[in-house]
Order: sequence, then C-alpha cells, then structure tokens
Amino acid sequence: MNFTSLFFSHRTLWALAALWMLGMHGAGSAAEVQVAVAANFSAPMQKIAAAFESQTGHRVRTAVGSSGKLATQIKAGAPFDVFLSADSQTPLTLEADGLSVAGSRFTYATGRLALWSRQADLVDAQGAVLRKGNFSYLAIADPRLAPYGAAALEVLKSLGLWPSLQARIVQADSVGQSYQFIASGNAELGFVAWAQVQAPPQTGSVWLVPANLHAPLRQDAVLLQKGKSNPAAQAFLPFLKSPQAQAIILSYGYAIDP
Repeated sequence: MNFTSLFFSHRTLWALAALWMLGMHGAGSAAEVQVAVAANFSAPMQKIAAAFESQTGHRVRTAVGSSGKLATQIKAGAPFDVFLSADSQTPLTLEADGLSVAGSRFTYATGRLALWSRQADLVDAQGAVLRKGNFSYLAIADPRLAPYGAAALEVLKSLGLWPSLQARIVQADSVGQSYQFIASGNAELGFVAWAQVQAPPQTGSVWLVPANLHAPLRQDAVLLQKGKSNPAAQAFLPFLKSPQAQAIILSYGYAIDP
C-alpha cells in the first residue's frame, strides 16, 4: 500500500469514528461540551463547532484566551471539558498534574507566525521593516502566557533585534489581543498568527515568518478530567480529527501532521 492509500485510510477511519459517535449520541439527549480555545484558533473553532453541532446535536461553548491563562483557570477548577492549546508543553503539564485524561493528548494543528500591519506598504516580504525601525509600536502577545508571543520573542532574539526594539513593544494578553492592537491602530505592526490574516484575507501587509526562526508551533488538544464522562466531549475530539474538521483547519493556513 502506498503513502496516499495509508493517508486516506487514516482519514477514513476518523470519519467512521465520528459517524459512530454521531450514531451513539443521536439516539440520546444532547449534551454540552465546554472547550477552552487558544486565541489564535478562535475563528476556525467557530466553524468546527457549528459543523459539530449540526452533525451530532451536541452543543459547544467556548472560552478564548491565551494558553497560559486558560491553563491557570483549569488548575483553579474552571469547568472546561476540552483544552485546545497553542502549544504542546501546556497540555503536557496538565497531564503531568493529573488534570487531563492520560493518552488523550494529540497535535491538532501546527501554526505559523506572521508580522502584520494594516498599512499596505509598511511590512515587506522579508521583514526588513524590523531593522529599519520606521514605526513607533510593535505588538506581541505576552511570551509568558502565549506561545505565539514566545515565538515572536524568539524571532526578535534570533534576528538580534530584541535590545533595540524592546522599548517599542506593546504587550498583549494573547495573540488575539495583539491582533486587536494592530487592527485598531494602537500599534503600527505586530506579530500575530498566520491564520488570523488568512481567512478571510485581511488588508494591509504581512510577512510570513520563516519557521526556522522559532520553535515549531505544535498545538495540542487534550480531554480534561471534567470531560471524561461527558458524551459531547468524548465525541468532540474524534470530530476534530475528521476530514471535515481538518479541511477547516487547513483553510486557515495551519498544517496537519499526517
């Protein structure tokens, strides 16, 4: 069997699993799953949630924020069933602390970092604007809380620009807020998720940051202990691996491991 056959067999198995979960829960009453979602994944999550609700009858409620803040809320007892992080380390830590179901963690997407401005002629295709310095403020998400902020900091250090640009940084709580700072004009440019400027395409100028300038943005999902006996949570994670959900994820510029 060749690689293509194996790939489609893998996707077919997940499609059958999702259909099986649909059949299992279609006869019963609908349940609700509460999903903590990293800010960069907010837009695709809306479409995935709508498709999931349509196919299963279950309901989805989401809480969006930086991965670090969501993890802090989970540790404090927040009533989440599923966590979609922007990195792999935070879900691993929750698993080590016994707050998630062992063996449920998997990478649902790999993201890319982008430098974006609403100004059409500000950001060039090589990111040289960072060296030119013809701007007042540069937005990044808090590196202590947001994996995309940590990646942005890593890029600036890799380029040797952190000492000269540090005083111009406008720090956001999450990559979602970083996007808002730029969109509102409070910062001329800043680091966001590539997905945030892809679907629908945003106006302005953008630099897709080379992946070798920062650690991979592997985003892991995990079933939390509260969701262990929740049929909607149990159905959601297989659905996230289904061809339908993966098509949505890919449409936003993420990569998916085969």
